[in-house]
Amino acid sequence: MPRASSATLRRRHQLVRDAAARHQLDALVVTTRSNILYLTNFTGSAAAVVVTPDKVHFITDFRYVTALDTLQKSPQACPDLELSVVDGTYDATLIRVIGSLGVGRLGFEASNLTVSRHALLAAAFSDATGTGPALIPTEQLVERIRVRKDEDEIVTLRQAAELLSEVARGVFEEISQGRTERDIALAIDNRIRRAGFERPAFDTIVASGPRAALPHATPGERRLSENDLVVLDFGGVYDSYCVDLTRTVSVGRAGERVREVYAAVLEAHDRAIRTVQPGRSRFAVDAAARDWLTTCGLGAAFGHGTGHGLGLDIHEDPRITRPAAGAPGDDAGDADQALTSGMVFTIEPGAYLPGWGGVRIEDDVLVTEHGVDVLTSVTTDLLEL
Repeated sequence: MPRASSATLRRRHQLVRDAAARHQLDALVVTTRSNILYLTNFTGSAAAVVVTPDKVHFITDFRYVTALDTLQKSPQACPDLELSVVDGTYDATLIRVIGSLGVGRLGFEASNLTVSRHALLAAAFSDATGTGPALIPTEQLVERIRVRKDEDEIVTLRQAAELLSEVARGVFEEISQGRTERDIALAIDNRIRRAGFERPAFDTIVASGPRAALPHATPGERRLSENDLVVLDFGGVYDSYCVDLTRTVSVGRAGERVREVYAAVLEAHDRAIRTVQPGRSRFAVDAAARDWLTTCGLGAAFGHGTGHGLGLDIHEDPRITRPAAGAPGDDAGDADQALTSGMVFTIEPGAYLPGWGGVRIEDDVLVTEHGVDVLTSVTTDLLEL
């Protein structure tokens, strides 16, 4: 269960209400699971929430009533929650709840509400008198608040990063000639669960030899052999929060080219971390890594962003990347371009050379009031195992 206290939830509700007011909304329908979790501490798989100026109208079905009752008796209870148990279908119950509120402008999460559900809502509230609420699409209203982690979240993410670092140090013991990528990935997942994580945060990546040139390779039956580079990318979910880490190791002694590419990626990693501070553009952090790799002749080998936000989702804002082509400064919106204290994201430059292999080095960082705190603590030396 997330550790957000009732007081923390109350502060989050107020931030959402303030954002809704700026959009002249009387209520907001929240259907994204991670946003529902953020606002209520509810970890179930099915629910909908309607946030009004004085209530959190919570809709779920019979399966979760007992769990919700237990939550509401704990220090993590959601304040001002009003439960509506599904009667018939979720859509019918949602329409009934909204109809009882008498609101004029109803916001909804445009990126999550399905076309069919929107059509049902529109049909339910369209009548000749025009008295039903106007349906207003919103984009990233709750997510923009989630970008800056509060103290409860930072405590959880620190603990999760420490746990993942311990896992990583044990993972190095799994690397040996003759083992398959798939076998190593299963061993990593087992270590993640045994360490206290709820589950892996994503499908673990183990990519060896030429397959290390695939940034998101799926572990296969290839067996590790002498002089392979092996990219190990894994993460865990701890108290609902995600952390992520990548290291690249050599099977046996590393050759000169391996050392050159590894050193270039490590320097790009370090330069990006040194660039992180409040007020700095996220694009500048990406440029610090990308420009160095370009100087080393590896610019074309680095095709993805330098990092991504971490939190209830494994990939969330801020995106540490370069500006979108043709729209400088407008990628993912200007409002969250500058880094602010409380942001948590990865730094993960890489270089991928088809037919040869690849290197990626990834850590999780927190933007502090005065700079940056690296949350993961695993050696970045090139290990020869």
